[in-house]
Amino acid sequence: MSKLNRKDFLKMSTAGLSTSMLAGLSMSKPVVAKKRSSYQQKPIRLGFVGIGGRGTWHLSAALGIEGVEVPAICEIRADRLENAKNMVEASGRPTPTLYGEGPQGETDFQRLCEEEDLDVVICSTSWKWHVPVCLAAMNNGKHAACEVPLVLTLDEAWRIVETFEKTGKWASTVLGGFPDATLLNMVRKGLFGEIIHVEDGYVHDLRFVKNNVDREPWRLQHSIDRNGNLYPDHPMRTIMPALDINHGDRIDFLVSMSSKAVMLNRYAAEQFGSDHPDATRKMNQGDYNASLIRTVNGKMITLNFDTNTPHPRESFRIQGTKGVYEDGGGIQTIYLEGPSPEEHEWESADKYLEEYEHPLLKNYNPPARIGGAIEGHGQRMTQTPINWHNLIMAISEGTQPYIDTYDSVTSSAVSAVSEASVANNGRPVDFPDFTKGKWKERTPIFMEV
Repeated sequence: MSKLNRKDFLKMSTAGLSTSMLAGLSMSKPVVAKKRSSYQQKPIRLGFVGIGGRGTWHLSAALGIEGVEVPAICEIRADRLENAKNMVEASGRPTPTLYGEGPQGETDFQRLCEEEDLDVVICSTSWKWHVPVCLAAMNNGKHAACEVPLVLTLDEAWRIVETFEKTGKWASTVLGGFPDATLLNMVRKGLFGEIIHVEDGYVHDLRFVKNNVDREPWRLQHSIDRNGNLYPDHPMRTIMPALDINHGDRIDFLVSMSSKAVMLNRYAAEQFGSDHPDATRKMNQGDYNASLIRTVNGKMITLNFDTNTPHPRESFRIQGTKGVYEDGGGIQTIYLEGPSPEEHEWESADKYLEEYEHPLLKNYNPPARIGGAIEGHGQRMTQTPINWHNLIMAISEGTQPYIDTYDSVTSSAVSAVSEASVANNGRPVDFPDFTKGKWKERTPIFMEV
């Protein structure tokens, strides 16, 4: 695919796009695409670090895209490294250079970043390696596309921002998923009036995962060592654009508190016996955390975090001056003052979801994938995921993904600020302005008129 010029882009407005969307995607080209036989003329070269469940899924997604090359893979487990090599070879691509089994072990990604000619490094490691991998990539002339969270501490956040501003190489949590673009279209169209409050969170029972040595046992260590709202990125990827955070508004301060911690000890005792070390080990992470976030312009976020108790997945609620939308248990309801047929009663949101489906989704028609469904920890999709499409487009066009470096850092830094508030008995903690004042001029993302 040749690079889009202004004339080509304006042609796409017939599919419901506009130049304002182009400006709103944080210097990114539109995610939507007309049917194409390929993405670009020049091959895109990706290096992968971490090939567990999510890393396998991302590698499988990439191998289904024409024009993508995978010259290098880094993984410390030999079985995963061999499986990844076989996947690349089975796709008809050359055997990749393998890293991670030598004397450098866990830090062999540094050699990959130094020696390989790559456009982007794909990071799907455990959390503590996200920043080291991203910095190694950025400091060696490569962009970094990372699983969430991007950072764990404020020091890491500032290092990412400063490295981006120094090198021009971005780090993005584009791999972490895609916002609810249809909901954002409702917000942009003024359906709910001025947005006042959003409530969401990461509420997902992970007791089995934390106690399974074959899956992600490193997650348990975070519950042992930390206490806060530790996984904010999934909910924040829709909340931030809905509230124009970093794009006309910014987070001002945060208040956070956690309940006591009992559930992980009880689970270990029930599953492995009362004499198991985890049955009595001190767990710092409270079983439930609630964080209240306020923006400079007076909007509020209630952000919940609970991965230790038995429950279904989280619910979502967005409140504006003209109405409210809620998604609970997969059932979407809405109430709009005036349009809703019954005063103060919910109605189904189905007709609104159909009417306001975002052109990014309605017109999404990427080139056909090579091979079958995507494998690994994620949906078995037969179409290129829209966030992967956005990543490839950003590389092709020399832009940033829709969630750029500033937004990625801000989203993940919620966890560090929440930890500070919890440790200080729930007192307010000021939130850093990673944009250094640029939030006042940055265009809202996913704008469509």
